[in-house]
Amino acid sequence: MVVAFTLVAALAAASTGALTFREARTGVLQQSQDTVIKLLRTQVNRLAPDLGFPPGEAALSRFAADVADAEPAGTWRVLAVYGDLRATSVPDDPFEKLTPALRRAVDTSPATVFQRVTSGDRTSLVVGMSIAFALPAAEGVVPSGIQVFVTVPQTRERQYVDALVTAVQRATVPVLALAVLLALLAARGVLRPVRALRGATRSIAEGRLDTRLAVNGSDELADLSHTFNETAAALEESVAELRDMEARARRFAADVSHELRTPLAAMSAVTDVLDEDADRLDPDTATAVRLISEETVKLARLVEDLMEVSRFDAGAAVLHLDEIDLAESLRRTLADRAWTDLVDVELPPPDALRGRVDPRRLDVVVANLVGNALRHGERPVRLRLYEGGERLAVIEVLDSGPGIPDSVLPHVFERFYKSDAARTRTEGSGLGLAITEENVRVHGGTVRAANRPEGGAVFTVELPLRSDELPQEHRP
Repeated sequence: MVVAFTLVAALAAASTGALTFREARTGVLQQSQDTVIKLLRTQVNRLAPDLGFPPGEAALSRFAADVADAEPAGTWRVLAVYGDLRATSVPDDPFEKLTPALRRAVDTSPATVFQRVTSGDRTSLVVGMSIAFALPAAEGVVPSGIQVFVTVPQTRERQYVDALVTAVQRATVPVLALAVLLALLAARGVLRPVRALRGATRSIAEGRLDTRLAVNGSDELADLSHTFNETAAALEESVAELRDMEARARRFAADVSHELRTPLAAMSAVTDVLDEDADRLDPDTATAVRLISEETVKLARLVEDLMEVSRFDAGAAVLHLDEIDLAESLRRTLADRAWTDLVDVELPPPDALRGRVDPRRLDVVVANLVGNALRHGERPVRLRLYEGGERLAVIEVLDSGPGIPDSVLPHVFERFYKSDAARTRTEGSGLGLAITEENVRVHGGTVRAANRPEGGAVFTVELPLRSDELPQEHRP
């Protein structure tokens, strides 16, 4: 805005200066021209009656000298012409300023004509006129054939013009300085509320919803500030309601999960007993018992997952760090779930890659990813572990299935997300990948999902190997 104001002011000052200079220059030159023409006519009218007709060379020379004497400063150079006779006020003056165009104009026009001629850095005014004799009224005016030309150097006028240029230049500097000062004042008045609005918008974006603007005046910016305050207040109220609803939903999930644990423990104990006696029951009853047992196990897993998610939401997840052999931890995870023969592994030698992690949470991360690959992908499934750059342990789980649809990839770590809306039942709780992401996050790491160019999905986990890279609130 300051630049725009300055440019406008500079343009205005330059335009004003140029117009002023042009008008002043035109006035100076016009006045000089009118003075010369008026004086020349007066002198010619006074001297012409004594010239005689036809004039001789001596009379013509005397006439040219007398006309030149009309200018007190002695700057006039006069040429008098009659036929082939030429006489100048300065002896042997070539009168080089007289152009053929001006000579023709005097030949064809009874009026006084003039022309400005520039030679180098000097400008001269050349005036020409024909002398006519007035006869009695009945006979009119008769041309005498005598022509007079005057060359007047315009040195003084040039000095006046140069002085005008200097004055315009000197006037432009304070005008520009004043324009910049006014621009700064105007920009301050306009940009200050804009900066305040930008800062308030940034504060809102950072989550400080109680940010408000001071409303001063009644212009458009004041209206904008008032509208911003109303919008921020409405947003704060809406977010507060959403947070309250979310908190109540989390408390409800945590309370329900907690209340379900006791009856589920009893149900699990009963189904364990029924499973042992299922072989002695009739087939239909045995099938029903096994179905109840399987569903009870799934329900118990769902409740445990909900409890885990509730702990993450409440910020109560605590890391119990221990320095372990990461490759051995991954082998134990596969062995505990009888997946050793189902998964191809690419692991470093024993003790080649160690890190401070929470062994239980690392087990959950690997188990969820490998189990997801076995359930939803296709074999072969491969588990890789290696050290990445910047002291990171990288765990990759790759499968050979159809991959993850592009529309699903951004949502794979969302809770209870199903890529197929018609699929209402799954083997898992729908929280496995969400819990995986949370467990990786509390370690200070990242997890991402992608599709392999050759087919299949790949989940990549990056965990820092140094404990000082962990988020402070998750250190034991």
